[in-house]
Amino acid sequence: MAVEHMKTWTIGNVEVTRIVEVNNHTDPLDFLLQGGSAELMKKYDWMFPHFATPEGDMMISFQCFVVKAGDRRIMIDTCIGNGRWREYEIFVNMNTSFLDDLERAGVPPETVDTVLCTHLHFDHVGWNTRKVDDKWVPTFPNARYLFSKREWDHWKEVPRDGGVLSQHLVDAIQPIFDAGLVELIEPDHRISDEIRLFPTPGHTPGHVSVHISSQGKDAVITGDLMHSPIQMAEPDLHGNFDMDPETGCKTRRKFLENYENRKALIIGSHFCDPTVGWIIADERNWRFEVDKS
Repeated sequence: MAVEHMKTWTIGNVEVTRIVEVNNHTDPLDFLLQGGSAELMKKYDWMFPHFATPEGDMMISFQCFVVKAGDRRIMIDTCIGNGRWREYEIFVNMNTSFLDDLERAGVPPETVDTVLCTHLHFDHVGWNTRKVDDKWVPTFPNARYLFSKREWDHWKEVPRDGGVLSQHLVDAIQPIFDAGLVELIEPDHRISDEIRLFPTPGHTPGHVSVHISSQGKDAVITGDLMHSPIQMAEPDLHGNFDMDPETGCKTRRKFLENYENRKALIIGSHFCDPTVGWIIADERNWRFEVDKS
């Protein structure tokens, strides 16, 4: 990879480690946003070079986060997973170093006590399971898997018709229910004294983000309320992957208002390296200022 695919940040007593499966993936901006274009991207020089190509295409990464808080070991999302059948060719039959990366991060799978999926799209649930002897089994056998009840109420109605769009329910979600490891939670659930969830619907019905507060320091792991920092400058453009685009816009704008001007370190779930930074209000909307500390 062009950049180090593991990186750790400290928020008070809490450590957050990034683990990347797909780095610096490029697509035209209109793949993500209605009305997106290279010309629109080039209006925002702060998007370059980390989050856009010189030609004006967007760059995003697919990654998850390991959180150490005291004796707690928490996974925030679980990426895509190896050996899967997925809608897009780039994600089919992946073979990444994810499990080795967990070991290098000092968090072997059996030590994880909590898995929190911000929502149940395929690229946030894949490593919930791994294949052993032709069977999908929980990757984190000693963990409770936290799914938003409202989120699950949507996905449990999706037909298991053998199609690619429901395949992640079969290989990454249902085995967790079968193992009795799921805990359905409310969107304001508190994982620990330092880690709480809050609702950020729109991308999916029960989407949540993660607020970390420790020793006077604050950070937020966004999930998919934004995929690219350009959505700070253009929060009202509908996202093509948002199930409720209008609600998604309202959620983004409220989030940006709440966290503008360094109120919390923003850890973008799909933001390429350096991944973290600050929401800064400008004359029109907002911009992303990468953290250089």
